[in-house]
Amino acid sequence: MTHISNEQLDNFHHLYRINLINSCSGYKSANLLGTKSPDGIENVAVFSSVTHIGSNPPMLGFFLRPTTVMRNTYENLKASGYYTINHIHQNILEDAHHTSAKYDAEISEFDKTRLISEYKNKFQAPFVKHAPIQLAMEYVEEYDIKANNTILVVGKIVGLYIKDDILEDDGFINLSKAQVATINGLDGYAVPELKTRFGYQRPK
Repeated sequence: MTHISNEQLDNFHHLYRINLINSCSGYKSANLLGTKSPDGIENVAVFSSVTHIGSNPPMLGFFLRPTTVMRNTYENLKASGYYTINHIHQNILEDAHHTSAKYDAEISEFDKTRLISEYKNKFQAPFVKHAPIQLAMEYVEEYDIKANNTILVVGKIVGLYIKDDILEDDGFINLSKAQVATINGLDGYAVPELKTRFGYQRPK
């Protein structure tokens, strides 16, 4: 196996180091976060850091890079208190990835891709049409990560929309059936296939 020391990490070209460290943690969630600015401009952006926080109350978190530059998603959700999380699937990989481009705040990524926004039950943030799983989120709180100036944003799920044929009788959502993607590093996408499920484990 290749061994890479901390000293080597410090001396790598920054792009090599970014690719290496973003890949070494394993496959990550692939989501589009939808927001709307106070001026009514829609924003949608790819995130690979959405993570489960707890089930009761139902909460998810995601990490933001330092806000030393404009972060439209963050600014919008802080202003409104609401955002959406939409799962990326096989058919929208290229357009979903393009939302990582840094457009000015007055430009909507929906206008620069084939992604389509939609609204449900008067929720003020846009969902991504045809996403097999769409989550309506309410901002709860945030935590500053002092070690690298990133932010953990915590939100509460206030609504779920799930494609009928992927929701199983026990509440399990079969992502494989919907061809939901995952992210490898910064720019690698995979569509996993479910192999098996194991029941709740108890000591033998």
